[in-house]
Amino acid sequence: MILLGLWFIVSLGAGILFRDWLDESFPNVGNAPLGFWMAQQGSIICFVIILYVYKYMMNKLEDEEGFTSKK
Repeated sequence: MILLGLWFIVSLGAGILFRDWLDESFPNVGNAPLGFWMAQQGSIICFVIILYVYKYMMNKLEDEEGFTSKK
């Protein structure tokens, strides 16, 4: 549920709801405002990180339950 909540905050929050606030409150990333950057690149990076965290958690669960996982 935590990963799902994080995905929701990053995708909807940073990309749409909080974009104007991010643009005004934080410095630019490269030549783009932070809100635009989060909607375009930052959200993709966060999604990849979420996938790796999920993979780690599932491998740990499989090891605890006695299933063999291919690493």
